[in-house]
Amino acid sequence: MENTELREALQSLKSTKVRMTPQRHAILEFLFNCESHPTADDIYKSLEDQFPNMSVATVYNNLRVFKEAGLVRELTYGDSSSRFDSNTTDHYHVICDQCSKIVDFHYPGLDEVETLAEHVAGFKVRNHRMEVYGTCPDCRSSQQH
Repeated sequence: MENTELREALQSLKSTKVRMTPQRHAILEFLFNCESHPTADDIYKSLEDQFPNMSVATVYNNLRVFKEAGLVRELTYGDSSSRFDSNTTDHYHVICDQCSKIVDFHYPGLDEVETLAEHVAGFKVRNHRMEVYGTCPDCRSSQQH
């Protein structure tokens, strides 16, 4: 069952004349049904049985198309692989130090931080992101056993 956000994303791609291949649809559907902020490799591994001829490059190319269309955000963390988030609304992330799980959390926008940064540093601020780090419940419970 397709959710509303996925239907809107598919419609948005159609309006930009992006051809909807079965692989592209599957990658987009995977992203919209996934809450784990997957890497391109995670997506590839999840879909390779369904599309044995699909390459990791196909996944990366589609993620680039989705990013350019504003349907996903790329989350970069230093040297580790980028992760992708289909939730493009303003929100923040809590990240587990142990397993790297990323969980969305919503908090009133910290827009005043951008205004203050512009004032103090003289920058024209484009956006900001905030991450909170700790240990997730799964990792905490596995440590207690």
